[in-house]
Amino acid sequence: MPAFDIRVNVNAHGPMFDGRAQRALRDYQDQIDYRVATDAENLVLAHLGRSIKHRTPYYETRVGVERAARGYEVTDHGVIYGHWLEGTGSRNYPVTRFRGYRAFSRARALIQRRAPGIARRLLAHYTVRM
Repeated sequence: MPAFDIRVNVNAHGPMFDGRAQRALRDYQDQIDYRVATDAENLVLAHLGRSIKHRTPYYETRVGVERAARGYEVTDHGVIYGHWLEGTGSRNYPVTRFRGYRAFSRARALIQRRAPGIARRLLAHYTVRM
C-alpha cells in the first residue's frame, strides 16, 4: 500500500483577514444605532407636535440624539419639566389631571418594531466592504 503525503499551503488575505471586515461590522453597528436613534427622535418630535396645543419651541429644541456609553440615546438634555411632560413626574396624575404625553415611551415601542427593517436596509452597503 503506497503512502500519501498531503501538503496544504494557505495564503490568508482579503477583508476577513486584514481587519477590513471587522471595521465594516463596527461601522455597520454604529450606523444602525445612529439611524434607530434619529428615527426615534423624529417619532418623539412628531408625537409632541401632534399633542402639544400651545407649542413653545424650547422643549422641542432640547430633544436630540447624543452618543451614550453604548450607542446613542434620545434625550431632552435634562429639561427640568421633561418628566412632567412625559407623564413620569411626581406632579402628574393623581396630583393633577395631566397624565403626560408619553412621547418617549411611545417612540420606544414603535422603534423596537422598526429597528430590524432599518438594519436590513443598511446591510447591503456594508456587505460590499466585507
